[in-house]
Amino acid sequence: MDLTNFRFETDADGIALATWDMPGRSMNVFTNAVMDDLHAVIDAVVADPTIKGCVITSGKDNFSGGADLTMLQGLGRAFETLKAERGEEEAMRHFFEESRRLTLLFRKLETCGKPFAAAVNGICLGGAFELALSCHHRVLSDDPKTRVGLPEIKVGLFPGAGGTQRVPRLMQTGDALQMLFKGEQIRPLMAKNMGLVHEVAGKDEIVGKAKAWILGGGSAVAPWDVPKFKAPSGKVYSPAGMMTWPPANAIYRRETHDNYPAAKAILGAVYEGLQLPMDLALRVESRYFAKILRSKEAAAMIRTLFLSMGELNKGARRPKDVAPTSVKRVGVVGAGFMGAGVAYVSAHAGLDVVLIDQSTEAAEKGKAYAHKLVTDQINKGRAKTADRDALLGRITTSADYADLAACDLVIEAVFEDPAVKAEVIAKVEAAIRPDAIFASNTSTLPITGLARTSARPENFVGIHFFSPVEKMMLVEIIKGDQTGDTALATALDYVRTIKKTPIVVNDARGFFANRCVGAYLLEGHTMLNEGIPAAMIENAGRQAGMPVGPLSLTDEVAVDLALKIVKATEAQLGPDSIDPAQKTLLTTLVEGEGRLGRKNKRGFYDYPEGAPKRLWPGLKALQTNPVDAEAVDFEELQQRLLVVQALEAARTVGEGVVTDPREADVGSILGFGFAPFTGGALSYIDFMGAKAFVALAQRLEAKHGPRFAVPQNLLDMAERDGTFYGDAAARKAA
Repeated sequence: MDLTNFRFETDADGIALATWDMPGRSMNVFTNAVMDDLHAVIDAVVADPTIKGCVITSGKDNFSGGADLTMLQGLGRAFETLKAERGEEEAMRHFFEESRRLTLLFRKLETCGKPFAAAVNGICLGGAFELALSCHHRVLSDDPKTRVGLPEIKVGLFPGAGGTQRVPRLMQTGDALQMLFKGEQIRPLMAKNMGLVHEVAGKDEIVGKAKAWILGGGSAVAPWDVPKFKAPSGKVYSPAGMMTWPPANAIYRRETHDNYPAAKAILGAVYEGLQLPMDLALRVESRYFAKILRSKEAAAMIRTLFLSMGELNKGARRPKDVAPTSVKRVGVVGAGFMGAGVAYVSAHAGLDVVLIDQSTEAAEKGKAYAHKLVTDQINKGRAKTADRDALLGRITTSADYADLAACDLVIEAVFEDPAVKAEVIAKVEAAIRPDAIFASNTSTLPITGLARTSARPENFVGIHFFSPVEKMMLVEIIKGDQTGDTALATALDYVRTIKKTPIVVNDARGFFANRCVGAYLLEGHTMLNEGIPAAMIENAGRQAGMPVGPLSLTDEVAVDLALKIVKATEAQLGPDSIDPAQKTLLTTLVEGEGRLGRKNKRGFYDYPEGAPKRLWPGLKALQTNPVDAEAVDFEELQQRLLVVQALEAARTVGEGVVTDPREADVGSILGFGFAPFTGGALSYIDFMGAKAFVALAQRLEAKHGPRFAVPQNLLDMAERDGTFYGDAAARKAA
């Protein structure tokens, strides 16, 4: 047997061991070649009467990350080619059969007549976990890094190789749907308690345990293939079933607003599949999967949240001629909320941190934030006391800038005031090594302007974190006019070390993310000033795909901070640079009503103790011309909230702030939650088509004003029927 991706051996007891170990890869993934090899393994086990059964394990630290999504992308391209050559019906038939190759392979394994067991260590996700589920016995390592799960929903797909059929036959329907909808990674003991796996053992014991199960007479028949099998929740059409399905449908609507076809397909596949024998159920699943795989939502999400994010995380924008940098000691100046968060994520990544503030006591308060975060993890069973002690031991607090002397990188996170930052820059540069890199965590102030007070602007870069730092995965790296490649490379290497996703943008006020967020907030405030009911504004934001409405987001940012930004912009750029009605609204809330946002439990919302937040009733009194809700075009509200952000994203491209559409799309989803099902702010335009988008924006401009004006670069793109990604590819090829 000639295998490329597996090692195959049989022991003296007649137990075969298939070790998945793809050459030249750090992680096993499913490819066409892997599927061919696995077919051969199954055939060999079945054909040899001396083989009692087979254990499948991995030769790498992780079992497998699942299917190679570029392979699935290739199916779409093959469909279009075949459609042009032989017609849509033939293309669709081929697409359907190719898209279910894994399903048929796993079913072949499951029904081959000999017992298969999976011995899993490390990550086992997506198609890899579906392989494990098709095995008759599953043993997980108790290693802290071991995780199983079906995360396909996060890239616009769903588990289409048997996951939607096997999981609901292993656990209660409601629990199965929750697992499939969330796509979370599950720890070993939890997986056992959920009924997904049979045993948890030490890393060095899992293969032995799996073999022992086979030697002990392990059955080669899956539970659902046993006559008279009953699903854990019973029949769909039963009193128990009717207690599950209507609420499940309601929860789906509430959580997705019907924006995610894959989530709807999960409901359909599970609902229909549970009424059928396994082979028919798998065929139903495959039909749903083929449909979803061809959806624009899946194409957009796979491109942005898998391919583009992976490329950026691996250093796609890193200067190629700069040697790898080694950041071991980081200075953080400013121990407030942001600085404390930066100190925590740095120490959590194993870096030594010097946390500086005006007094040691203030710096200690910032360190206490790290203590709280790790304690929360300990209380949830995700960390140990020793982990907390080690992390806190890496954070040194001080009020003396001289303690920054040994730092490789210093990040300032002080008040958003150019004069304050200039003072800090001077003190830091007087203390650090000549080759150390200085970074500003400013959220709006141009880096080039701040760097004018620096004695070494080539070593000056922006590293803009989002709040809360420990939760938000995006970091904007800002290049000033004089930022050198070494400073840029160091910033990117540091962000990779702390396991966040970087995007690189050129300097401008507000950079990329905050410009788009500002447009979203302004549109919500404008709608309120127009008299539109606040609840409709918030619901429109969520139904458009945003994580929260614009009024709620203003509270999270802080209403007083939003007002400060408006006032600072007006002071520096003049009265024409702001919306006076927005300034009046925010001034009334902050200075007239003392409503600062969530931080003082009073903003656009009230935050009563022990109860859900609710919109402040006083908002109605601020509306001089309230509009009857029945007269509002709700679909247009949703369009306004997305289009205004996409237009701002397009402007950043036209101005050269963003030079790579991958960064705009990844940044818009990770940074401010732009409707993930669209693939991001630029993909929203590309998938709609530039001509259609421009026509929509122009209709909104005619009705609502110049903030919907289409930038020239987008008008030109529509004229030639281009796309942002097509233009980027053409530039790269040139």
